Amino acid sequence: MQHNVLILDFGSQYTQLIARKVRELNIFCEIFPYNNPPEDLSSYKAVILSGSPFSVRGEDAPHPDLSQIRGKLPLLAVCYGSQYLAHFFGGEVAPSNTREYGRAHLTYVKEDEVFFEGVKEGSQVWMSHSDTIKKLPTNAVKIASTADVENAAYRIEGETTYAIQYHPEVYHSTDGKKMLENFLVKIAEVPQNFTPSSFVEEIVAEIKEKAGNDRVVLGLSGGVDSTVAAVLLNKAIGKNLFCIFVNNGLLRKNEFQSVLNQYKGMGLNVKGVDATDRFMTELAGITDPEKKRKVIGRVFIEVFDDEAHLIEDVKWLAQGTIYPDVIESISVKGPSATIKSHHNVGGLPDFMKLKVLEPLKMLFKDEVRRVGASLGIDPELLGRHPFPGPGLSIRILGDITLEKVRILQEVDHVFIQGLKDWGLYDKVWQAGAMLLPVNSVGVMGDERTYEKVVALRAVESTDGMTADWVHLPYEFLTKVSNDIINKVKGVNRVVYDISSKPPATIEWE
Repeated sequence: MQHNVLILDFGSQYTQLIARKVRELNIFCEIFPYNNPPEDLSSYKAVILSGSPFSVRGEDAPHPDLSQIRGKLPLLAVCYGSQYLAHFFGGEVAPSNTREYGRAHLTYVKEDEVFFEGVKEGSQVWMSHSDTIKKLPTNAVKIASTADVENAAYRIEGETTYAIQYHPEVYHSTDGKKMLENFLVKIAEVPQNFTPSSFVEEIVAEIKEKAGNDRVVLGLSGGVDSTVAAVLLNKAIGKNLFCIFVNNGLLRKNEFQSVLNQYKGMGLNVKGVDATDRFMTELAGITDPEKKRKVIGRVFIEVFDDEAHLIEDVKWLAQGTIYPDVIESISVKGPSATIKSHHNVGGLPDFMKLKVLEPLKMLFKDEVRRVGASLGIDPELLGRHPFPGPGLSIRILGDITLEKVRILQEVDHVFIQGLKDWGLYDKVWQAGAMLLPVNSVGVMGDERTYEKVVALRAVESTDGMTADWVHLPYEFLTKVSNDIINKVKGVNRVVYDISSKPPATIEWE
């Protein structure tokens, strides 16, 4: 990708939001750990330093090497980044008298600063720090203040370096996106040329160059990511793409056949493989969610490998990995810790002997959908809710049995169909049901029951990195709860999950 913006991550929970805001400006950007930046910076047009949970005064504080960046590339230092520049380059950082966290307003904005073009005094910003900048670094000029933070923003004369104490990337910073645009477009002069059509053109050319006339095998899941990956690959290499759709026995009700039919209608070369028994045998008795993921990943690869061997001269494995998968699966000192392993990240076992193609690995979910729309994929398919790679296994808390899968498939079907019937499906980013490892007492027909509890989950989000629970109408929840208890044998209680991410994850396991 040309005209990159490099974001150096110091472990802030908001780093991914910086990338999202930059991408919304049609500017391509990448996140790298502060201690493992790209060796070649020649293609980058600007650099952004993220915030961090660390204090610059701490012994374990991240110390980036900025020798190839400062004064050579336009630099925007956010929160920790701004304190780092002050602390190590002639200024002073000290503990705040009070922790500066939450909403604040700009009480002073220096006139004629391009960075604040279109931003007025009083603009709301979001603070999140326990240190404050007492003295600016050498050659720095204050350009904004709030009531409690005198040095809320500054620039360094003689170089294109700007620093802000607040977070422009979060929703609560009202003009945050405008400030990022001013810095990237007007100050750094980064071209705004990252669009779905430009991505398709570039990635198709890249696939052709990499794969040539080689045969490529792709595992389809029925979800948005693998479907868009398949159509992109098909556009690039046509008949040399072989798709395999594995039924692990943990899909939604009737999904295996309906998705197979859908793919064949799209002109893709797809083979369906029902491996339910194999997966169920391997999962028997396993309750730990990470072990479930590992087992499903391993068995999928084994089944996939068996099928791939039936195709002659396959050289590549394609995957629908997207950017949040990559971000959440890396862990270095400082930046975002691994929350859970992802089934399609981390490489392949040696015995597969295949090279990997990941055409979507730099895209967020909403960007994948926009690329899919530009490729002419059916909006209904693109609008499908995300579904976890390990399927219903991580929505069944505890061990997996065919009976538990049957119960959850029925519950999920009632819930999802209900959302569609009530016109709520497209207003929800992801929805599903969890089968809990507890029974509860109930009464049906004057008789005591002791059956399963299910939790319904519906969230709104942009890319899954953060999420809020959806305020579904009480009337809808009442109807769905009654339908589940009346129609699904084995369930006598329904609860609704009202947790947000963070602190909870979207899935329960």
